[in-house]
Amino acid sequence: MRRPPTPPLLRFNRSFRDFWTGQTISLFGDEITLLALPLLAILELDAGPAQVGLLSAAALAPNLFFSIHLGAWADRRHHRRGLMVVADLGRAALLLTIPVAALLGVLTLAQLYIVAFAAGSLSVLFAVAYNVVFVSLVERDEYVAASSLLNGSRAVAITSGSALGGALVQVLTAPFALLADSFSYLASAFFVGRAEAEEAPPDHEHEQGQLSAGARYISRTPLIRASLLAAATLNLFNLAFYGMFVLYATENLNVSPGALGMVMAIGGIGSLVGILITSRLSRRIGLGRALVFGFVLTPAPLLLVPAAAGVPHLAVPLLGVAEFFNGVGLMVLDVGLGALYAAAVPDPLRARVSGAFLLVNYGVRPIGALGGGLLATVIGLQTTMWVTAIGALLGVLWLLPSPMTQLRDLPDTALDGRSPG
Repeated sequence: MRRPPTPPLLRFNRSFRDFWTGQTISLFGDEITLLALPLLAILELDAGPAQVGLLSAAALAPNLFFSIHLGAWADRRHHRRGLMVVADLGRAALLLTIPVAALLGVLTLAQLYIVAFAAGSLSVLFAVAYNVVFVSLVERDEYVAASSLLNGSRAVAITSGSALGGALVQVLTAPFALLADSFSYLASAFFVGRAEAEEAPPDHEHEQGQLSAGARYISRTPLIRASLLAAATLNLFNLAFYGMFVLYATENLNVSPGALGMVMAIGGIGSLVGILITSRLSRRIGLGRALVFGFVLTPAPLLLVPAAAGVPHLAVPLLGVAEFFNGVGLMVLDVGLGALYAAAVPDPLRARVSGAFLLVNYGVRPIGALGGGLLATVIGLQTTMWVTAIGALLGVLWLLPSPMTQLRDLPDTALDGRSPG
């Protein structure tokens, strides 16, 4: 049987191939940690709903505190790729402290909170530099293809990494499953360091107001503003939902770690389907309407999760269906929005816009994660799952009066912050 052809970007663009390889390995490790870290808190340290929510919030809180400042700082640096390497090496070292502490018998929830916060801070640094490096590696007409390849890796990582994470937790226990993510960051640092390309020059023009430049651009650009508010609403409730998902599945539905890993892997299969259909869907109905569709499809299937409590013998299949269609919708959003922002944002503002975007879109995530834990403590886990799944659907309302529904293709040039779309 013939092997499928290698995509041209991977065949002919060595720098992008290195970047993609590093991100692919790192994404696998991230999926293991996404499952192993809350399971570590629950199974090894007896964490309850509020503590699990606080752990998720600790990893995401740096987006509130540092994203604007790191974005402005990164826009004034010459080598944003070097910042990404530093962030990878730092996260590898931080995660390594957890199995070491477990071996010594001194692991505590306090250490998990500290590691989650510190690693989250480095993730912000990585994220604000990411788009600058991304657009230096590929041409404008390759943004959708490159975004699809990177998100395709994410989908495969969700599929295999989650299953691997569940298996590693059962075989090695949660602290030592985290070693895989530590090693993945080392691999990412190596390959990102090899991905040489000419980055956009740093911005030294604006001494005044440089911190707020990204936020001003977003506020003046209706298309970007509406998509950010929609994503922030979705993520606020989504993080409240997923902050409690592992606890709800294990305690209320009696799902084992191995089965939970397989459920999350099914979500990865959905993500692969989403990758395959996004370009075709965008061509058929327009990029804007495809994104509106994604903002509905991503949260709607999650209603099956609290519904599963009524049919416990079907809990695992229902969770699998929910994760599958959630994965489809998520990839429609990630590919489409990633390409849109790459095309629309001017080069001198990329890191600052990323910082402002992280402040809003990711800044609501610790609020959601912490709020989900507090809400579950007050009204119970199952009711919290209902409330947060319904709330996540509200994000699409921001798009309906915006130019998004009229957007057919990527903008030909960067938007200047004053145009209607």
